[in-house]
Amino acid sequence: MEKNEKIYIAGHNGLVGSAIKRVLQAKGYTNFITKNSSELDLRNQADVLSFFNTEKPVYVFLAAAKVGGIVANNTYRADFIYENLQIQNNIIHAAYINKVKKLLFLGSSCIYPKNANQPMDENELLTDVLEYTNEPYAIAKIAGIKMCESYNLQYGTNFISVMPTNLYGINDNYDLEKSHVLPALIRKFHLGKLLMDNNETMVRNDLNHLPIEGISGKNTWTEIVNVLDKYGINREASVLLWGSGSPMREFLYVDDMAKACAHVMERVNFSDLIADKKEIRNTHLNIGSGTDITIKNLAILVAKIVNYTGKIVWDKTKPDGTARKLLNVDKINKLGWKAEISLEEGIRKNYTWYLNRK
Repeated sequence: MEKNEKIYIAGHNGLVGSAIKRVLQAKGYTNFITKNSSELDLRNQADVLSFFNTEKPVYVFLAAAKVGGIVANNTYRADFIYENLQIQNNIIHAAYINKVKKLLFLGSSCIYPKNANQPMDENELLTDVLEYTNEPYAIAKIAGIKMCESYNLQYGTNFISVMPTNLYGINDNYDLEKSHVLPALIRKFHLGKLLMDNNETMVRNDLNHLPIEGISGKNTWTEIVNVLDKYGINREASVLLWGSGSPMREFLYVDDMAKACAHVMERVNFSDLIADKKEIRNTHLNIGSGTDITIKNLAILVAKIVNYTGKIVWDKTKPDGTARKLLNVDKINKLGWKAEISLEEGIRKNYTWYLNRK
């Protein structure tokens, strides 16, 4: 990429998009195009085409998506498949129409079958059934991979798909109804610690930053305690978590992911990913740390970092999701990128940001 050429980051305020912008700025890139959702509805094809026709970006990072944890994915199934398909279809097609030099599409490791071989390499795609709870979201992301592949094969575009593992970091979503597991653990243990310390002021400050189901720090203490108890955070020095804690998950600090995205955009082309000239498929790239941890041990690690000393209780009536989701990252490692930030270091960085967020 040339340092002064136009770069459009779709989803620049999100977890991944904001990290991509930070990393690119540190590398000397300056010409960014960004639009908030209130300025550009990426679900609207006409608006997206008009935006591309006017701005003419040279490079595109497609990091915009509707995302959430297991509860949100299972509850808002229609929203997840519809909105994600609309966003990626509109941007990918507009990029082709406007002759974008290179596009990077960000997917998710949930594209792989529930019982895929571990660690999952790129050829596990479409070999078996998906995990039920996030099937609509996964299908949308698979469609994005195949769309990029198909446009490359038919139109000669240079659209590359990357599949990150579970990401966390600055600008993560801490909404307890919709967040992923790691930010949810950080907030639950943080609030649990404050309750144990009888620190009503800090609990109210936390809810003023991010209300839970409309309950902020301005509500009565009884209302606050009740909503916290609903999410398993109570004054009896315990935090209730979903499932058994036995599933294993891989995590990657978002700045590592952003560096991987920059690396791919700068040094990797679609032609580098074609292994079989007869049937070209599975040209996407896994992005991960290459190591995993049980949810139970993750909870223990987060509790230690947050300094929560109460009980951790597991609700085994709730679903665990897929037993294990570890990505095989040999392909991206051979292309010159490897993760740098350890899980403990990343969580400490993230908790520090959470405590100091504006």
